[in-house]
Amino acid sequence: MSIRHFLRDDDLTADEQALVLRRALELKSAPFSRRPLEGPRVVAVLFDKPTLRTQVSFAGAIAHLGGHPLVVDGNLSQIGVRESIADTARVLGRQAAAIVWRTFGQDRIEEMAAHAGVPVVNALTDDFHPCQILADLLTVTEHKGALRGLTLGYVGDGANNMAHSYLLGCALAGMHVRIGTPASHQPDPAILARATELAAAHGGSVLVTDDPSAAVDGVDVVVTDTWVSMGMEGQKGERQGAASPFVPYAVTQELMAHAAPDAIFLHCLPAYRAFEVEAGVIDGPQSVVWDEAENRLHAQKALLSFLLEDHQGA
Repeated sequence: MSIRHFLRDDDLTADEQALVLRRALELKSAPFSRRPLEGPRVVAVLFDKPTLRTQVSFAGAIAHLGGHPLVVDGNLSQIGVRESIADTARVLGRQAAAIVWRTFGQDRIEEMAAHAGVPVVNALTDDFHPCQILADLLTVTEHKGALRGLTLGYVGDGANNMAHSYLLGCALAGMHVRIGTPASHQPDPAILARATELAAAHGGSVLVTDDPSAAVDGVDVVVTDTWVSMGMEGQKGERQGAASPFVPYAVTQELMAHAAPDAIFLHCLPAYRAFEVEAGVIDGPQSVVWDEAENRLHAQKALLSFLLEDHQGA
């Protein structure tokens, strides 16, 4: 049986994405019903970037599955500096059942997967954040009952990893996804083309607009993300200042009123109130961000179960 990796959202088929989400719901009800890491087997969890939710949720998921999370500080290990990524992958693959990595370039995690010999999971790169989107889709399923046919409107930086993963993940789920972003921060054309292809195949659609009101008009789900992604801290003043191109895309109560009356609000956190979102929205009755944060645990547990049980005969 071939090794499966999860490096970007469309590494799962639509049927596999649905299976993982169903399994996440099952595991949320019965947290210890699957034990593919019983032993305990070790999963290497590597962080080149800051983390809170990702570290806690993966550590919890691995423990629930019977395993032991071996958390590695990327700043100390200097992967790709002290030794090549390929050599690190070969070493970890001999000792761990899987590798979870939060890093910078997508090319780094692709090189890790090419040499590891065990499943590799993208816990965030500059291009994608696919585990977060699984948690978001799980949250939408819980609150809306289904995904196909729903419309999600994302406003903010259209060129970042969250926008890219919403495009692919929502298109795969048969949703209509709209990206409201300045003309200067458009999604990667190749990712947009892939999302358009997936949407056409699964009954959804893709729209990119520079009109924030049009992006959320009548939608079922409103989403935003920080305007200062990890690795862009040097641009904080420019991106959060009064002249920031993102100011019109802040999720205010006025913008939220353009969505459907029963729309829900998502944010992957950490959130910066008074910048990308008003306190009255994230702390208001339509916000489901705490369910979303908890669902990282259940979605990632289901993903690891899928990669280890369904594709390695573990």
